[in-house]
Amino acid sequence: MSATQHHILSVLVQNRPGVLARVAGLFARRDFNIYSLAVAPAEEEGFSRITVVVDVASTPLEQITKQLFKLIEVVKITELDPRQSVERELLMATVRTSGVGGGGDNRGAVVELVDIFEGKIVAVGAEAVTVSLEGHPDKLDDFEDLLSGYGIAELQRTGRIALPKLDREARLRAVKGKAG
Repeated sequence: MSATQHHILSVLVQNRPGVLARVAGLFARRDFNIYSLAVAPAEEEGFSRITVVVDVASTPLEQITKQLFKLIEVVKITELDPRQSVERELLMATVRTSGVGGGGDNRGAVVELVDIFEGKIVAVGAEAVTVSLEGHPDKLDDFEDLLSGYGIAELQRTGRIALPKLDREARLRAVKGKAG
C-alpha cells in the first residue's frame, strides 16, 4: 500500500458563475481525485480563493497548474507546502449521548472529550449533542476517531483551508516596529 501525498493548491479566481465547475472539471478530466475543496470570498472584492487538496505525484501536478492558468478567471495559483503553511478545517458532528433503548448515558464523557480538544457544544438534545471543532486536519482526524466510539449520528467537515506561513524575520521586524 503506497502512502498518499497531499498537495495543496490555493487558487485565486475572479468570482464569476461557473468558475468552480471549470476548475473542478480540470481535475476530473485528468482523473485526479479532489480530496478536499473549500471556496470563499478572498481579501479583495470580486475574487474568491479556492483551496484544493489532491493526492498526486508532483510531476502531473505541474500539468494541472498549467491547465488552470489557461482559464481566464484564474489570477494566481500557489502550491502550499504543508511544512510552510497554516492549515485549518472545521468539523461538526452530532453524537449520541444515550445508549440504545435509553441506557448508558455518556453525555459527560462526550462533553469532557470536547473540552480536551477545545471544541464547542453547539446544540443539545435529549439523546444527542452537536459539537464543533476547528483546527489542523490531523487534530480533527484524532477527534473524529475518538468520537466514533460514542456513535456519530451525523458528521460534516468543511475541507481544508490554508495560507502560507508568515516569514519569521518579517514578523519579528513588524513586532519590533510596533514596540519602538
